[in-house]
Amino acid sequence: MPVQVQVQIVIFAVIAAIVLFQLYNVLGKKVGRQPEEDARAKPPAATAVPAEAGSARPNLLDAATLSSIAGLKARDPNFDPVRFLEGARQAHETIVRAYAAGDRETLKPLLTARVMESFEAGIAAREARGETEEAEFLHPARADLELATAQENRATAKVRFLAELRNRVKSANASVEEQVEDRRVAEVWTFERTLGASDPNWLLARTEPAAA
Repeated sequence: MPVQVQVQIVIFAVIAAIVLFQLYNVLGKKVGRQPEEDARAKPPAATAVPAEAGSARPNLLDAATLSSIAGLKARDPNFDPVRFLEGARQAHETIVRAYAAGDRETLKPLLTARVMESFEAGIAAREARGETEEAEFLHPARADLELATAQENRATAKVRFLAELRNRVKSANASVEEQVEDRRVAEVWTFERTLGASDPNWLLARTEPAAA
């Protein structure tokens, strides 16, 4: 084999070795973000507080609320604020609908005697005008527990409700058109029950307007 050809082969071999070395330097290293790096960099998933079935949103209780229920928890260790809020939300919707419909039988076991008397007066006045009413919740109401305490044998809990309602009022006079009103309602409802009683149900004892 001529010397010139041998020299060319040696040169090509050196060039090939250099190219292979450069490829190893590039391909042999990890380029970009690797899966294990993403796993290390990814923050842990936030853990949501589970809500009761059918609730509008997760029931989150801040430190102030937890502190406010300490007195009731001391007297009634079985008091569950999350479960109570879900029950209060259901009672709120039932009472609003029943009052609009004039359903006294549904209202009576859910209200104290004083509140029932007030609601009865409102229903009677509407019936005297020959009007019927229907209440529709545009969205599930928001319910926030503001206070839960116990004095002597009475447990008291205050819940702030924020609701969007559509009220339809019909008159007995066929010539009067149906009135439809959408409104945003913010109220604080006070519920009460007797500690140690055989009936564990809470009754609505007071309603008052609140800031939206």
